[in-house]
Amino acid sequence: MKNIRNFCIIAHIDHGKSTLADRLLEFTHTVESKDLQNQVLDNMDLERERGITIKSHAIQMDYEYNGEKYILNLIDTPGHVDFSYEVSRSIAACEGALLIVDAAQGIQAQTISNLYMAIEHDLEIIPVLNKVDLDSAMPDEVEDQIVELLGCPREDVIRASGKTGIGIEEILKNIIEKIPAPKGDPDAPLQALIFDSVFNPFRGIIAYFKIVNGSIGKGDNVKFVATGKEYEADEVGILRLNMEPREKVMCGDVGYIISGIKTSKEVKVGDTITHIEKPCKKAIAGFEEVKPMVFAGVYPIETEEFENLRSSLEKLQLNDASLTFQPESSVALGFGFRCGFLGLLHMEIVQERLEREFDMDVITTVPNVSYHIYDKKDNMKEVHNPAGLPDPTLIERIEEPYIRASIITSTVFIGPIMSLCLGKRGLLIKQEYISGDRVEITYDIPLGEIVIDFYDKLKSISKGYASFDYHMYDYRPSKLVKMDILLNGEPVDALSSLTHADNAQTLGRRMCEKLKEFIPRQQFDIAIQAAIGAKIIARETVKAVRKDVTAKCYGGDISRKRKLLEKQKEGKKRMKQVGNVEVPQKAFLAVLKLD
Repeated sequence: MKNIRNFCIIAHIDHGKSTLADRLLEFTHTVESKDLQNQVLDNMDLERERGITIKSHAIQMDYEYNGEKYILNLIDTPGHVDFSYEVSRSIAACEGALLIVDAAQGIQAQTISNLYMAIEHDLEIIPVLNKVDLDSAMPDEVEDQIVELLGCPREDVIRASGKTGIGIEEILKNIIEKIPAPKGDPDAPLQALIFDSVFNPFRGIIAYFKIVNGSIGKGDNVKFVATGKEYEADEVGILRLNMEPREKVMCGDVGYIISGIKTSKEVKVGDTITHIEKPCKKAIAGFEEVKPMVFAGVYPIETEEFENLRSSLEKLQLNDASLTFQPESSVALGFGFRCGFLGLLHMEIVQERLEREFDMDVITTVPNVSYHIYDKKDNMKEVHNPAGLPDPTLIERIEEPYIRASIITSTVFIGPIMSLCLGKRGLLIKQEYISGDRVEITYDIPLGEIVIDFYDKLKSISKGYASFDYHMYDYRPSKLVKMDILLNGEPVDALSSLTHADNAQTLGRRMCEKLKEFIPRQQFDIAIQAAIGAKIIARETVKAVRKDVTAKCYGGDISRKRKLLEKQKEGKKRMKQVGNVEVPQKAFLAVLKLD
């Protein structure tokens, strides 16, 4: 065990985690040069196309140092705030972390939040200054920032480059010398922590685990503590670029188990595996349940696809433990699921993965957040969906979730960023200068305000230089109203939204204008209205397509024309009573993506 090292790589988006992981794999000859490609560990097409990591990936490397063989278990983690749950799980399976900072961009928001997460788990931190070969690199200034943040001696910071391979040897040396070997008792009852799982159509569900105590062999009878289910280990092994079966996986190692599990509910991330004959006393602690931030309805386009959608979501949930869902129905869209996501990027990725990996065409409704509704007797009800709102007369107050957001930016952009946050009803908490011209601004902002377009706007006004990180803070009372969209007086439930009273008018007007563009013209006028209760706050009309009935009248008395027009008007009126308005898919999407 003394020669095992488990470590993960943490950093802000685009600071070169995956590239550095590629170099480590190449240097330790884990991946042959013929298999080498960029982002070796990112095995989803989606990750390669976008150049981001979505899933944590574990891989084992062998390295010889001072004549001794070492086993290094590396976990490459995502950098985006929406996938921070992946990072927290990876950190729970490690004893050390490489903290990577881009020499051209310096310390950014997720660098700090991931670092705090690692320090909470008592990991040994190895600071690495990456991309020192770039022309725009500022190694000395960024090194000052790292020393200030970590309080470590200057010579501890390793200068490296994932592209050219500078400093890779020194990183490996530091991993072996500084990161502690896993602590555990090889003779104690088996205790293994499940930190990820995947679905394989031929082998069932494959669970990835880290052994804390004991060891596991092929053919052992094991039990999953949280679900209480018992299995036989058909195959156990370690994770190289592909899975490699072993007779036994030892204490402190990271490996996988295949035991013919068919249903996804039987594997929970954070669960403990133990032996049936000699069970461990208690499960491994330290996994919190994930809290979704953003809720949206996901509906199949064809109603008969509902069951397929359910099984697709279950399989996806295995691979992405931060996705939560429950069935719901809507008048406009039929049966579907209310899904909880960690953020908008997460929602977009889930939607794309459903389309690519499971061939599901889905409609996603307006994303919203969960509110706490208190009635007159002070009973609290949590509402994720405007349709679940009780009668306004019964509501005492509505509380909405606030986040504590930390924005790190150059001093040039302070003005526009502050006006953006104030426009989103943000409260300035503090403003601190980190170094020279970099400032950290802390705001409390309602989560509902940042769900739609905050991040995009922040990036565009700061020319891409501001970084943004947040965590749930608390719930606060707020003046919220439910806004309905009516088509010819009929509410479309999928387009209802809860919004702040001050923003309702502008939002209502924009939604009506957007719908007017996309709803096709009918034989009768269609009134599109935004309403709060019985009060109409905005209206647009889609004009009727009409035949020129007076074309055949030439000359003669005006009353002949008037008679024809009156007759047409009657027909239109009758048609309006029986006609119904179809909202095309395009219109839903356009309203959801309100700029």
